Amino acid sequence: MSDWRRVSIASLRAAYAAGETTPAQVVASYLDRIERLASLKAFIEVDRERALSDAAAGGERIQRGQARALEGVPVGIKANIAVQGLEWNAGMELRRGVVADRDAHVVARLKEAGAIVLGTLNMHEAALGATTDNPWFGRAMNPHREGYTPGGSSGGSGAAIAAGLCIASLGTDTLGSVRIPAAYNGVYGIKPTTGLVSSAGLMPLSERLDSIGPLARSLEDLNTVLRVLMDVSPAVEPKRVLLLDGLVESSECEPAVIAGYEKARQLLLDRPAANIELQDDALAIRSAGFIVAVRELIEHLGETRRVRAEVLSAELKFMLGYVEGRSEAQYADAQAVLERTRKLLRDSIGKDGVLLLPTAPQAAFEHTSRPPVSQSNFTALASIAGLPAISIPAGVNEHGLPVAVQLVGAPGNEAGLIAVARELDAGLRAYTPPPIN
Repeated sequence: MSDWRRVSIASLRAAYAAGETTPAQVVASYLDRIERLASLKAFIEVDRERALSDAAAGGERIQRGQARALEGVPVGIKANIAVQGLEWNAGMELRRGVVADRDAHVVARLKEAGAIVLGTLNMHEAALGATTDNPWFGRAMNPHREGYTPGGSSGGSGAAIAAGLCIASLGTDTLGSVRIPAAYNGVYGIKPTTGLVSSAGLMPLSERLDSIGPLARSLEDLNTVLRVLMDVSPAVEPKRVLLLDGLVESSECEPAVIAGYEKARQLLLDRPAANIELQDDALAIRSAGFIVAVRELIEHLGETRRVRAEVLSAELKFMLGYVEGRSEAQYADAQAVLERTRKLLRDSIGKDGVLLLPTAPQAAFEHTSRPPVSQSNFTALASIAGLPAISIPAGVNEHGLPVAVQLVGAPGNEAGLIAVARELDAGLRAYTPPPIN
Protein backbone atom coordinates (compact mmCIF):
# COMPACT_ATOMS: atom_id res chain seq x y z
CA MET A 1 0.00 0.00 0.00
CA SER A 2 1.43 3.41 -0.99
CA ASP A 3 -1.56 5.62 -0.09
CA TRP A 4 -1.66 5.86 3.69
CA ARG A 5 -4.17 8.72 4.00
CA ARG A 6 -7.08 6.50 5.09
CA VAL A 7 -5.21 3.85 7.09
CA SER A 8 -6.11 3.17 10.74
CA ILE A 9 -3.61 2.94 13.58
CA ALA A 10 -4.18 -0.81 13.87
CA SER A 11 -3.70 -1.35 10.12
CA LEU A 12 -0.57 0.76 10.09
CA ARG A 13 0.91 -1.18 13.01
CA ALA A 14 0.12 -4.43 11.20
CA ALA A 15 1.80 -3.17 8.03
CA TYR A 16 4.91 -2.23 10.01
CA ALA A 17 5.00 -5.60 11.76
CA ALA A 18 4.65 -7.42 8.43
CA GLY A 19 7.48 -5.42 6.89
CA GLU A 20 5.18 -3.96 4.22
CA THR A 21 6.43 -0.44 4.90
CA THR A 22 8.44 1.58 7.39
CA PRO A 23 7.67 4.67 9.49
CA ALA A 24 10.16 6.62 7.37
CA GLN A 25 8.25 5.77 4.18
CA VAL A 26 4.86 6.55 5.71
CA VAL A 27 5.98 9.82 7.27
CA ALA A 28 7.58 10.91 4.00
CA SER A 29 4.27 10.18 2.25
CA TYR A 30 2.36 12.34 4.74
CA LEU A 31 4.89 15.16 4.52
CA ASP A 32 4.63 15.18 0.75
CA ARG A 33 0.84 15.27 0.99
CA ILE A 34 0.96 18.20 3.40
CA GLU A 35 3.10 20.07 0.90
CA ARG A 36 0.82 19.20 -2.01
CA LEU A 37 -2.31 20.31 -0.13
CA ALA A 38 -0.75 23.41 1.40
CA SER A 39 -3.66 25.49 0.08
CA LEU A 40 -5.83 23.99 2.84
CA LYS A 41 -3.75 25.98 5.34
CA ALA A 42 -4.18 23.17 7.85
CA PHE A 43 -0.58 23.34 9.09
CA ILE A 44 1.24 26.41 10.34
CA GLU A 45 4.68 24.83 10.75
CA VAL A 46 5.96 21.49 9.44
CA ASP A 47 8.92 19.87 11.19
CA ARG A 48 10.11 17.75 8.27
CA GLU A 49 13.65 16.92 9.35
CA ARG A 50 12.80 15.95 12.91
CA ALA A 51 9.76 13.94 11.79
CA LEU A 52 11.90 11.91 9.39
CA SER A 53 14.59 11.43 12.05
CA ASP A 54 12.02 10.26 14.61
CA ALA A 55 10.46 7.97 12.00
CA ALA A 56 13.82 6.34 11.32
CA ALA A 57 14.28 5.75 15.04
CA GLY A 58 10.78 4.28 15.21
CA GLY A 59 11.62 1.89 12.40
CA GLU A 60 14.63 0.63 14.36
CA ARG A 61 12.44 0.00 17.41
CA ILE A 62 10.01 -2.01 15.28
CA GLN A 63 12.87 -4.11 13.91
CA ARG A 64 13.98 -4.84 17.47
CA GLY A 65 10.45 -5.90 18.43
CA GLN A 66 10.00 -2.92 20.75
CA ALA A 67 7.10 -1.12 19.04
CA ARG A 68 5.01 1.09 21.31
CA ALA A 69 1.27 1.86 21.10
CA LEU A 70 1.65 4.66 18.54
CA GLU A 71 4.97 3.67 16.97
CA GLY A 72 5.34 5.45 13.65
CA VAL A 73 1.86 7.08 13.76
CA PRO A 74 1.96 10.58 12.19
CA VAL A 75 0.15 13.25 14.23
CA GLY A 76 -0.43 17.00 14.17
CA ILE A 77 -0.65 19.36 17.15
CA LYS A 78 -2.79 22.49 17.48
CA ALA A 79 -0.57 25.57 17.63
CA ASN A 80 -1.57 26.55 21.19
CA ILE A 81 -0.04 23.30 22.52
CA ALA A 82 3.73 23.41 23.03
CA VAL A 83 5.96 21.30 20.78
CA GLN A 84 9.62 21.64 21.67
CA GLY A 85 11.52 23.59 19.04
CA LEU A 86 8.43 24.79 17.18
CA GLU A 87 6.66 28.12 17.36
CA TRP A 88 4.04 28.16 20.12
CA ASN A 89 1.93 30.96 18.75
CA ALA A 90 -1.70 30.00 19.57
CA GLY A 91 -2.63 31.39 16.17
CA MET A 92 -1.57 34.88 17.26
CA GLU A 93 0.80 37.31 15.58
CA LEU A 94 1.36 38.56 19.13
CA ARG A 95 3.20 35.28 19.88
CA ARG A 96 5.07 34.90 16.60
CA GLY A 97 8.63 33.93 17.39
CA VAL A 98 7.77 32.34 20.74
CA VAL A 99 9.41 28.92 20.48
CA ALA A 100 8.52 26.18 22.96
CA ASP A 101 11.51 25.03 25.01
CA ARG A 102 9.77 21.82 26.06
CA ASP A 103 6.88 19.63 25.00
CA ALA A 104 3.44 19.99 26.52
CA HIS A 105 2.55 17.02 28.74
CA VAL A 106 0.22 15.59 26.08
CA VAL A 107 2.85 15.91 23.36
CA ALA A 108 5.40 14.19 25.57
CA ARG A 109 2.96 11.32 26.13
CA LEU A 110 2.35 10.97 22.40
CA LYS A 111 6.07 10.91 21.68
CA GLU A 112 6.72 8.43 24.50
CA ALA A 113 4.15 6.16 22.82
CA GLY A 114 6.03 6.42 19.51
CA ALA A 115 3.93 9.00 17.66
CA ILE A 116 5.67 11.17 15.05
CA VAL A 117 4.81 14.88 15.33
CA LEU A 118 4.61 16.33 11.81
CA GLY A 119 4.08 19.92 12.92
CA THR A 120 1.66 22.47 14.35
CA LEU A 121 -1.86 23.04 13.11
CA ASN A 122 -3.73 26.21 12.20
CA MET A 123 -6.39 27.56 14.54
CA HIS A 124 -8.62 30.52 15.18
CA GLU A 125 -6.63 33.41 16.63
CA ALA A 126 -6.19 32.88 20.41
CA ALA A 127 -8.70 29.98 20.17
CA LEU A 128 -11.48 32.57 20.33
CA GLY A 129 -13.72 31.73 17.40
CA ALA A 130 -15.06 28.88 15.31
CA THR A 131 -14.03 29.52 11.68
CA THR A 132 -10.18 29.38 11.63
CA ASP A 133 -10.20 32.35 9.27
CA ASN A 134 -6.84 33.36 10.66
CA PRO A 135 -5.52 36.73 9.44
CA TRP A 136 -1.93 35.92 10.43
CA PHE A 137 -1.47 32.28 9.39
CA GLY A 138 -4.00 31.88 6.62
CA ARG A 139 -7.64 30.99 6.11
CA ALA A 140 -7.96 27.25 6.76
CA MET A 141 -10.21 25.37 4.34
CA ASN A 142 -12.63 22.50 4.69
CA PRO A 143 -11.47 19.62 2.46
CA HIS A 144 -15.09 18.72 1.74
CA ARG A 145 -15.70 21.95 -0.16
CA GLU A 146 -13.38 24.70 -1.34
CA GLY A 147 -13.99 28.06 0.30
CA TYR A 148 -15.82 26.62 3.30
CA THR A 149 -14.75 26.78 6.93
CA PRO A 150 -13.33 23.74 8.74
CA GLY A 151 -14.74 25.16 11.97
CA GLY A 152 -12.74 26.19 14.96
CA SER A 153 -11.00 26.98 16.93
CA SER A 154 -9.23 23.67 16.12
CA GLY A 155 -9.96 24.06 12.42
CA GLY A 156 -6.56 22.88 11.24
CA SER A 157 -6.87 19.81 13.46
CA GLY A 158 -10.17 18.83 11.81
CA ALA A 159 -9.11 19.66 8.25
CA ALA A 160 -5.82 17.76 8.57
CA ILE A 161 -7.57 14.58 9.68
CA ALA A 162 -10.28 14.75 7.00
CA ALA A 163 -7.76 15.48 4.24
CA GLY A 164 -5.46 12.64 5.26
CA LEU A 165 -2.56 14.86 6.34
CA CYS A 166 -2.07 12.93 9.59
CA ILE A 167 -3.69 9.95 11.33
CA ALA A 168 -4.56 11.74 14.55
CA SER A 169 -4.45 15.31 15.78
CA LEU A 170 -4.81 17.25 18.99
CA GLY A 171 -7.18 20.15 19.43
CA THR A 172 -8.48 22.14 22.35
CA ASP A 173 -12.11 22.56 23.33
CA THR A 174 -13.37 25.50 25.38
CA LEU A 175 -16.97 25.80 24.19
CA GLY A 176 -16.86 23.26 21.35
CA SER A 177 -13.55 23.79 19.57
CA VAL A 178 -12.76 20.08 19.09
CA ARG A 179 -16.30 18.92 18.38
CA ILE A 180 -17.33 21.66 15.93
CA PRO A 181 -14.33 21.00 13.61
CA ALA A 182 -14.96 17.26 13.96
CA ALA A 183 -18.55 17.82 12.84
CA TYR A 184 -17.79 20.17 9.95
CA ASN A 185 -15.00 17.93 8.61
CA GLY A 186 -16.92 14.67 9.08
CA VAL A 187 -14.48 13.08 11.54
CA TYR A 188 -14.54 12.03 15.19
CA GLY A 189 -13.52 14.20 18.13
CA ILE A 190 -13.73 13.93 21.89
CA LYS A 191 -13.59 16.49 24.68
CA PRO A 192 -12.54 14.58 27.81
CA THR A 193 -13.80 15.35 31.29
CA THR A 194 -12.32 18.71 32.20
CA GLY A 195 -9.09 18.25 34.13
CA LEU A 196 -8.45 14.60 33.29
CA VAL A 197 -6.00 15.41 30.48
CA SER A 198 -3.12 17.56 31.63
CA SER A 199 -3.11 21.13 30.31
CA ALA A 200 0.58 21.67 31.15
CA GLY A 201 2.07 23.34 28.08
CA LEU A 202 -1.22 24.74 26.79
CA MET A 203 -1.52 28.46 26.03
CA PRO A 204 -4.94 28.80 27.67
CA LEU A 205 -8.08 30.59 26.64
CA SER A 206 -9.95 29.64 29.82
CA GLU A 207 -8.33 27.39 32.41
CA ARG A 208 -11.82 26.78 33.78
CA LEU A 209 -13.23 25.51 30.49
CA ASP A 210 -10.31 24.33 28.32
CA SER A 211 -9.80 20.64 27.53
CA ILE A 212 -7.27 19.07 25.18
CA GLY A 213 -8.75 16.29 23.06
CA PRO A 214 -7.93 14.17 20.00
CA LEU A 215 -9.53 13.98 16.56
CA ALA A 216 -9.33 10.95 14.25
CA ARG A 217 -11.05 9.24 11.31
CA SER A 218 -12.49 6.42 13.43
CA LEU A 219 -13.66 5.76 16.96
CA GLU A 220 -11.03 3.08 17.39
CA ASP A 221 -8.23 5.49 16.53
CA LEU A 222 -9.79 8.13 18.78
CA ASN A 223 -9.94 5.66 21.65
CA THR A 224 -6.35 4.52 21.09
CA VAL A 225 -5.00 8.08 21.24
CA LEU A 226 -7.19 9.04 24.19
CA ARG A 227 -5.76 6.16 26.22
CA VAL A 228 -2.28 7.51 25.59
CA LEU A 229 -3.28 11.00 26.72
CA MET A 230 -5.01 9.93 29.94
CA ASP A 231 -5.70 7.02 32.22
CA VAL A 232 -9.18 5.88 31.18
CA SER A 233 -11.35 4.45 33.98
CA PRO A 234 -13.40 1.26 33.49
CA ALA A 235 -16.67 1.87 31.68
CA VAL A 236 -19.95 2.44 33.47
CA GLU A 237 -22.75 1.48 31.09
CA PRO A 238 -25.01 4.46 30.36
CA LYS A 239 -28.53 3.12 30.91
CA ARG A 240 -30.57 6.29 30.37
CA VAL A 241 -30.80 8.73 27.45
CA LEU A 242 -31.38 12.41 28.11
CA LEU A 243 -32.72 14.78 25.46
CA LEU A 244 -33.02 18.55 25.14
CA ASP A 245 -35.75 18.73 22.53
CA GLY A 246 -36.66 22.31 23.43
CA LEU A 247 -33.12 23.46 22.71
CA VAL A 248 -32.98 21.49 19.45
CA GLU A 249 -36.28 22.98 18.28
CA SER A 250 -35.22 26.53 19.14
CA SER A 251 -31.83 26.33 17.44
CA GLU A 252 -33.11 26.39 13.83
CA CYS A 253 -31.14 23.32 12.79
CA GLU A 254 -30.59 22.39 9.16
CA PRO A 255 -32.87 19.57 7.95
CA ALA A 256 -29.89 17.21 7.59
CA VAL A 257 -28.88 17.91 11.19
CA ILE A 258 -32.38 17.06 12.41
CA ALA A 259 -32.42 13.91 10.27
CA GLY A 260 -29.12 12.72 11.74
CA TYR A 261 -30.28 13.51 15.26
CA GLU A 262 -33.57 11.65 14.80
CA LYS A 263 -31.82 8.61 13.37
CA ALA A 264 -29.43 8.55 16.31
CA ARG A 265 -32.37 8.88 18.68
CA GLN A 266 -34.03 5.84 17.12
CA LEU A 267 -30.84 3.83 17.53
CA LEU A 268 -30.94 4.42 21.29
CA LEU A 269 -34.58 3.40 21.83
CA ASP A 270 -33.54 0.39 23.89
CA ARG A 271 -32.77 2.77 26.76
CA PRO A 272 -35.37 4.77 28.69
CA ALA A 273 -35.38 8.39 27.54
CA ALA A 274 -36.35 11.59 29.29
CA ASN A 275 -36.44 15.23 28.27
CA ILE A 276 -34.76 17.81 30.45
CA GLU A 277 -35.22 21.57 30.24
CA LEU A 278 -32.50 24.13 30.74
CA GLN A 279 -33.16 26.99 33.12
CA ASP A 280 -31.61 29.53 30.71
CA ASP A 281 -31.91 29.84 26.95
CA ALA A 282 -29.11 29.05 24.50
CA LEU A 283 -28.16 32.69 23.99
CA ALA A 284 -27.77 33.30 27.73
CA ILE A 285 -25.70 30.13 28.20
CA ARG A 286 -23.28 30.61 25.33
CA SER A 287 -22.95 34.34 26.13
CA ALA A 288 -22.10 33.49 29.74
CA GLY A 289 -19.46 31.02 28.60
CA PHE A 290 -18.03 33.59 26.20
CA ILE A 291 -17.83 36.30 28.87
CA VAL A 292 -16.14 34.03 31.41
CA ALA A 293 -13.67 32.64 28.85
CA VAL A 294 -12.71 36.03 27.39
CA ARG A 295 -12.28 37.57 30.82
CA GLU A 296 -9.70 34.89 31.53
CA LEU A 297 -8.00 35.52 28.19
CA ILE A 298 -7.72 39.22 29.03
CA GLU A 299 -5.91 38.26 32.24
CA HIS A 300 -3.58 35.87 30.37
CA LEU A 301 -2.64 38.51 27.80
CA GLY A 302 -2.12 41.26 30.37
CA GLU A 303 -0.78 44.61 29.24
CA THR A 304 0.90 43.06 26.21
CA ARG A 305 -2.34 43.41 24.27
CA ARG A 306 -2.32 47.18 24.78
CA VAL A 307 1.39 47.69 24.16
CA ARG A 308 1.25 45.64 20.96
CA ALA A 309 -2.35 46.25 19.89
CA GLU A 310 -1.30 46.41 16.23
CA VAL A 311 -0.69 42.65 16.19
CA LEU A 312 -4.20 41.76 17.33
CA SER A 313 -6.87 41.42 14.67
CA ALA A 314 -9.82 43.79 14.66
CA GLU A 315 -12.08 40.85 15.48
CA LEU A 316 -10.08 39.86 18.55
CA LYS A 317 -9.78 43.45 19.79
CA PHE A 318 -13.54 43.87 19.45
CA MET A 319 -14.26 40.74 21.50
CA LEU A 320 -11.77 41.67 24.19
CA GLY A 321 -13.19 45.18 24.38
CA TYR A 322 -16.76 43.93 24.52
CA VAL A 323 -16.08 41.73 27.53
CA GLU A 324 -13.87 44.30 29.21
CA GLY A 325 -16.85 46.64 29.09
CA ARG A 326 -19.10 44.25 31.04
CA SER A 327 -19.81 45.30 34.61
CA GLU A 328 -19.05 43.18 37.67
CA ALA A 329 -22.78 42.57 38.04
CA GLN A 330 -22.97 41.26 34.46
CA TYR A 331 -19.97 39.02 35.11
CA ALA A 332 -21.62 37.70 38.27
CA ASP A 333 -24.79 36.99 36.28
CA ALA A 334 -22.71 35.04 33.72
CA GLN A 335 -21.13 33.01 36.51
CA ALA A 336 -24.58 32.23 37.91
CA VAL A 337 -25.81 31.02 34.51
CA LEU A 338 -22.83 28.69 34.21
CA GLU A 339 -23.32 27.28 37.69
CA ARG A 340 -27.03 26.61 37.09
CA THR A 341 -26.31 24.91 33.79
CA ARG A 342 -23.46 22.85 35.21
CA LYS A 343 -25.53 21.62 38.16
CA LEU A 344 -28.58 20.76 36.05
CA LEU A 345 -26.59 18.75 33.51
CA ARG A 346 -24.48 16.91 36.07
CA ASP A 347 -27.50 16.08 38.22
CA SER A 348 -29.52 14.92 35.20
CA ILE A 349 -26.80 12.72 33.71
CA GLY A 350 -25.73 11.34 37.07
CA LYS A 351 -23.50 8.27 36.85
CA ASP A 352 -25.41 6.27 34.23
CA GLY A 353 -26.94 8.77 31.83
CA VAL A 354 -25.95 10.02 28.39
CA LEU A 355 -27.19 13.18 26.71
CA LEU A 356 -27.85 13.06 22.95
CA LEU A 357 -27.65 16.28 20.92
CA PRO A 358 -26.64 17.47 17.48
CA THR A 359 -23.04 18.68 17.50
CA ALA A 360 -23.81 21.91 15.65
CA PRO A 361 -27.07 23.30 14.24
CA GLN A 362 -25.56 23.52 10.77
CA ALA A 363 -22.94 22.10 8.45
CA ALA A 364 -19.87 24.06 7.39
CA PHE A 365 -20.56 27.39 5.68
CA GLU A 366 -18.70 29.71 3.33
CA HIS A 367 -15.87 31.74 4.79
CA THR A 368 -17.34 34.85 3.18
CA SER A 369 -20.61 34.57 5.06
CA ARG A 370 -21.29 35.88 8.56
CA PRO A 371 -20.69 32.99 11.00
CA PRO A 372 -23.90 31.70 12.62
CA VAL A 373 -24.11 32.80 16.24
CA SER A 374 -25.61 29.43 17.12
CA GLN A 375 -22.53 27.31 16.36
CA SER A 376 -21.89 26.46 20.01
CA ASN A 377 -25.53 26.13 21.12
CA PHE A 378 -25.05 22.42 21.76
CA THR A 379 -21.31 22.04 22.35
CA ALA A 380 -21.06 24.72 25.05
CA LEU A 381 -23.12 22.62 27.45
CA ALA A 382 -20.59 19.84 28.04
CA SER A 383 -17.78 22.37 28.38
CA ILE A 384 -19.67 24.38 30.97
CA ALA A 385 -20.55 21.20 32.89
CA GLY A 386 -16.99 19.85 32.60
CA LEU A 387 -18.34 16.60 31.13
CA PRO A 388 -16.90 14.32 28.43
CA ALA A 389 -18.48 14.70 24.99
CA ILE A 390 -17.88 13.02 21.65
CA SER A 391 -18.88 14.04 18.12
CA ILE A 392 -19.84 11.36 15.57
CA PRO A 393 -20.62 11.80 11.85
CA ALA A 394 -24.38 11.55 11.25
CA GLY A 395 -24.82 12.17 7.52
CA VAL A 396 -24.40 14.90 4.93
CA ASN A 397 -26.58 17.78 3.77
CA GLU A 398 -27.77 18.48 0.24
CA HIS A 399 -24.34 19.91 -0.64
CA GLY A 400 -22.47 16.84 0.58
CA LEU A 401 -21.20 18.59 3.71
CA PRO A 402 -21.05 16.51 6.91
CA VAL A 403 -23.35 16.88 9.89
CA ALA A 404 -22.90 15.22 13.27
CA VAL A 405 -24.40 14.24 16.59
CA GLN A 406 -22.76 14.31 19.98
CA LEU A 407 -23.03 12.33 23.17
CA VAL A 408 -22.33 13.84 26.58
CA GLY A 409 -21.56 11.46 29.43
CA ALA A 410 -20.93 11.27 33.15
CA PRO A 411 -17.67 12.72 34.53
CA GLY A 412 -14.79 10.29 34.12
CA ASN A 413 -16.85 7.87 32.04
CA GLU A 414 -15.05 8.30 28.71
CA ALA A 415 -15.02 4.53 28.23
CA GLY A 416 -18.79 4.25 28.69
CA LEU A 417 -19.34 7.19 26.37
CA ILE A 418 -17.21 5.62 23.64
CA ALA A 419 -19.11 2.33 24.05
CA VAL A 420 -22.41 4.09 23.28
CA ALA A 421 -20.73 6.00 20.47
CA ARG A 422 -19.75 2.66 18.90
CA GLU A 423 -23.41 1.62 18.92
CA LEU A 424 -24.44 4.82 17.20
CA ASP A 425 -21.58 4.73 14.73
CA ALA A 426 -22.46 1.17 13.69
CA GLY A 427 -26.05 2.23 13.02
CA LEU A 428 -25.36 5.61 11.43
CA ARG A 429 -22.48 4.42 9.22
CA ALA A 430 -22.04 8.04 8.20
CA TYR A 431 -18.29 8.64 7.91
CA THR A 432 -17.72 10.11 4.44
CA PRO A 433 -14.21 11.02 3.27
CA PRO A 434 -13.87 14.33 1.38
CA PRO A 435 -13.65 14.38 -2.43
CA ILE A 436 -9.98 15.31 -2.40
CA ASN A 437 -7.14 13.31 -3.96
